Amino acid sequence: MVASREEKLIESLRTVIDPEIGLNIVELGLVRGTDFSGEKPKVTMILTTPFCPYGPAIIEQVRFTAKNAMEEEVEVEIGTELWDPSMMEEGAGGDWGLF
Repeated sequence: MVASREEKLIESLRTVIDPEIGLNIVELGLVRGTDFSGEKPKVTMILTTPFCPYGPAIIEQVRFTAKNAMEEEVEVEIGTELWDPSMMEEGAGGDWGLF
């Protein structure tokens, strides 16, 4: 079975780990959307906190990882939504005792 472009992109982003939390950005729910309708693919994401000290590094890692997976430039847009632990994938917060 051939993965869709979105599936390929999302799976590649599972390799981007938030260094403070130790979970990937997909598990954390930081990837809020993808869009393939424009000139280049776009990932919309948020950070766990607005002033995350690792924010710039995570954003750059997302850009690099997505570009490698898609074999073209990928736009990374930062959303304004505030992160909440309820955004995490089911079971991802188990190690924290959240769910």
